[in-house]
Amino acid sequence: MQGKRKAPAAPRRVLVIDIGGAHVKFRVGMHGPIAKFASGPTMAPAGMTHRILRLTRATPYDCVSIGYPGLVFRDRVAAEPHNLGKGWTGFDFARALGKPVRIINDAAMQAIGSYSGGRMLFLGLGTGLGATLIIDGVVEPTEIGHMPFRRGRSFEDWVGERGRKRLGNREWRAAVNEVVAALQAAFETDYIVLGGGNARRLKKLPPRARLGDNRNAFIGGLRLWQRGAAALPAAAAGARPRRRR
Repeated sequence: MQGKRKAPAAPRRVLVIDIGGAHVKFRVGMHGPIAKFASGPTMAPAGMTHRILRLTRATPYDCVSIGYPGLVFRDRVAAEPHNLGKGWTGFDFARALGKPVRIINDAAMQAIGSYSGGRMLFLGLGTGLGATLIIDGVVEPTEIGHMPFRRGRSFEDWVGERGRKRLGNREWRAAVNEVVAALQAAFETDYIVLGGGNARRLKKLPPRARLGDNRNAFIGGLRLWQRGAAALPAAAAGARPRRRR
């Protein structure tokens, strides 16, 4: 009788890169220091990877996970980003970094690191609005942020950084509550995780929402190499949270 087949162990040294509209953050492994540098509307992938190589010269890694702020399909960037420079579509990250690479939407990567079972919607309140739905361990990145919401503006225009600057913090918080309520009703979520740099600006969390942690993106990046981008580790897809009605 054949013994049970063991799941392959995750590589020991995963370089996780979290690309944002304001900063690029990266870390090697579970306990390495988190480093960052500025990104912005002119940053192109060649310049970013060159800087990553320079900054990790003394820190070896076996493979790479990248959280990209835009549409990704089968480990390839499928559309140019809204808040960075050009040249991302078709860029060969594996060749540039010299290691195997897995790419996923940045909100999806943080969502994977935040997931604890059931039906979860992750909303990344940052430069834009990242949104990922996870249902019983199945990950579905979305482009909700760019869909129309109200008065001819998108969800991102209301709760992203541009919206916060336009509305001021008080009205922006009210807009976040409204968006969360609308998406909870639309997706029938058990809970919502609010991450991204602006989540800390919320004075009170909406019902059935909890605050995320940007460091969860690095956990998500490690999980990509444990079971791949299509599913979560079994430990993370365990007991379903109790549903509130």
